[in-house]
Amino acid sequence: MSIKNFRDFVKDLTDLADRDPDEAVMLQAAHPLMQDLLRTDQWLPDMFAKPNPDRYSQYLLHCDPKERFSIVSFVWGPGQETPIHDHTVWGLLGVLRGSEISQRYQQEFGAMHKIGDLEYLESGQIDMVSPTIGDIHQVQNGLKTKPSVSIHVYGGNIGRINRHAFKNDGSQNSFISGYSSEIVPNIWMADKP
Repeated sequence: MSIKNFRDFVKDLTDLADRDPDEAVMLQAAHPLMQDLLRTDQWLPDMFAKPNPDRYSQYLLHCDPKERFSIVSFVWGPGQETPIHDHTVWGLLGVLRGSEISQRYQQEFGAMHKIGDLEYLESGQIDMVSPTIGDIHQVQNGLKTKPSVSIHVYGGNIGRINRHAFKNDGSQNSFISGYSSEIVPNIWMADKP
């Protein structure tokens, strides 16, 4: 396992965040970094790709000390999906293994309305969300019999951000997602041969 790919990704995102770019610049500049990270999946330790039989899992992989960004792995068991939800910050969502299906929504006249067709993301593909470009969606595992894993980068500590889950009638509940584990990977260790 080589954690170097992920360690370099964290360093590059930190350098980018240090320049204090606006949202559009951050998304544009972070996109190729995410593409490079998704080219191989050996860097992700197994414990951060483990599905939960009852619900999808969100594992914290790294959080910037100033909470300018966080990186998480989402692990989807067969048939698992999120509620319709928002993020309230920018995000890059890249599929590492398997596939995801996403449906975007907007709130209009008090109800939730689908925007466009279902979006199918396969391994290596990236989606973006933000309050500026569209922040509300519902995501599900695109595989019926196997888990899928995606890597998400958010413009804040996503496990501590107050967000919203929506019902079709537009009613909403606030939530703070937290994380599925209290353990984060040690990205500073030497690579194993």
